[in-house]
Amino acid sequence: MSLKNPILILALLFIGLVLVVTSFFTISESQQAIVTRLGDPVSVVNEYDPDVVYGRTEAGVQMKLPFIDDVVYIDKRVQDLNMEPQTVLSTDQLRVVVDAFARFRIVDPLRMYTAVGTEARAADELSQILTSRLRNELGRQTFASLLSPERADLMDTIQTAVNRSAANYGAEIVDVRIKRADLPPGQPLDSAFARMRTAREQEARGIRAEGDRQARVIRANADAAAAKIYADSFGKDEGFYEFYRAMQAYEEAFKDGNASMVLSPENEFLEQFQGNVGR
Repeated sequence: MSLKNPILILALLFIGLVLVVTSFFTISESQQAIVTRLGDPVSVVNEYDPDVVYGRTEAGVQMKLPFIDDVVYIDKRVQDLNMEPQTVLSTDQLRVVVDAFARFRIVDPLRMYTAVGTEARAADELSQILTSRLRNELGRQTFASLLSPERADLMDTIQTAVNRSAANYGAEIVDVRIKRADLPPGQPLDSAFARMRTAREQEARGIRAEGDRQARVIRANADAAAAKIYADSFGKDEGFYEFYRAMQAYEEAFKDGNASMVLSPENEFLEQFQGNVGR
């Protein structure tokens, strides 16, 4: 067989090109890869490591055996784990529709591959685990606690619990959050609003009653203090006391500015005026 045969040369070049192309693969910074040989994993390339600086990883061109090795790419970035809204029965017997989400990252690609095979299946498993844990934990809370800032601590507890199960799938739960927690529309929502309104009205009545009681106590103490001051002033200067009381009576009688009174000159009401005029 002569090597001068152009068809043979082209065939050899084509085979060589195919061998070269199938012997290399490229992996980006945001990916990690599992090299499998006849279906069995043999190595992990560019595996996630939080201590490795971006840009100094194994990303780039890598080698594999042609036709025998395959490459399974796995995302190294944080991914969203969206769940369907769940109906939860709170401890105060209210049905609450909870819409939550989580974020996760594959930190052990080999374990993920041997456990479920693909990222999509890993996400499905994590979603089921998170849904179950979410229902269990939220079912121990009141509706009010789901709306308070304290629910952040509850989310941290759920995240810690789910992470223990997520490790079996080579994943790490980065964050768990409730987007919203609402009562279902219709009678449950109307009943809840009615109970909340009744409770707030009772609280308002209690506050007003306590305010009235404190006001009466303050007025009583003020009247007692005023009476004591009047008594002390009467004992020190009877004339000044009578003058002060008369001024108060005049102010009260003529405060609107349009009062008209017809009195005899000897009327006791005019006694202070008469005394001042006489002087």
